[in-house]
Amino acid sequence: MMRAVAEIDLDALEHNLRVVREAAPGSMLLAVVKADAYGHGLVPIAQAARAAGADWLGVALLSEAVALRESGDDGPLLAWLWTPGDPDLLACVTARVQISVSSLWALIAVVEAAAEAGVVARVHLKLDTGLSRNGSDIEAWHELVTAAAALKARGRIEVVGIWSHLADAASGDAASVAQQRTLFLQGVAQAREAGIEPQLLHLANSAAALTWPDTRFDLVRIGIAMYGVSPMEPASAQRFGLRAVMTLRARLALVKTIPAGQSVSYGGLWTAVEPTRVGLVPLGYADGIPRIGRGAHVLVGGVRCAVLGQIAMDQFVIELPAELESVEAGDEVIVFGDAATGAPTADDWGTWSGSIGYEIVTRLGARVPRAYERRA
Repeated sequence: MMRAVAEIDLDALEHNLRVVREAAPGSMLLAVVKADAYGHGLVPIAQAARAAGADWLGVALLSEAVALRESGDDGPLLAWLWTPGDPDLLACVTARVQISVSSLWALIAVVEAAAEAGVVARVHLKLDTGLSRNGSDIEAWHELVTAAAALKARGRIEVVGIWSHLADAASGDAASVAQQRTLFLQGVAQAREAGIEPQLLHLANSAAALTWPDTRFDLVRIGIAMYGVSPMEPASAQRFGLRAVMTLRARLALVKTIPAGQSVSYGGLWTAVEPTRVGLVPLGYADGIPRIGRGAHVLVGGVRCAVLGQIAMDQFVIELPAELESVEAGDEVIVFGDAATGAPTADDWGTWSGSIGYEIVTRLGARVPRAYERRA
């Protein structure tokens, strides 16, 4: 038996995409599979998303797009985060990956790569409407769309989309969402005045696709919701009927009783006040379990068990209450999974570690194998 495994429920992924499809019936779906599909496995998740009806795939890095093309994927694919001189740009343009452009240098680089490949570059122009990350600021937008229009007129590029990213859709900040939507539409109007008529407009992420109808436009980009992790407040995964795709299971490596007065793990952060039966879970921060999981629990035999003391590199200790007196080494521990099973969730672990569920699933390390299954 393996010490640990991350089970990936492909039926849950299909279910979650269906939930979003029903919430945004007039929009195409772009399934975001960046960062190794949020820790779930790039190629298997991309294939499952396509099979479940995702119209597009989206990645951050050009290298991720190359990996998808090498796996055999040939559908619509967008990549959006790259730097000058990226060694994968030519391969992406050649393989018909659509590239996000936020500046003149990026526009020039894509056009040059397309000329070398003998193809017409297909781009999505990105406008920064308030997140202040990637995307052209509004002051530089006119120059960018004017240059893009000139290249379009010469047959050098095709502007497939115009897009932006919301900053506060997840927090429910209506004023912020409305302001960004207004700036986005102003930017689209400027592009049209310059002679660009994009095929697609896209603004909504997971939270917006589920809760802000006027942000959906032609395409919605579905990231964390596809994986059944909260796109908004901690209870939102269940609120929207989303199911956790990843369940992290482990096997107890040791069970023993420690005496009163004995401390557990580095720094002695927890000390037994009475003889206490404990179990050793062979996972730690080298596997992606947060070192500062304060107040964390796992599930053993249907019972919530507290994590004791400091989480170490390869292991952590849990308390085994009296009702688990028959538990022994080799028995199963569910570290996180779907709330409907009674298990802690990735969102719970995010709260316990002062972070979010996104980080919990994406940081799960390569030492933990992924097993793909359908549970229906």
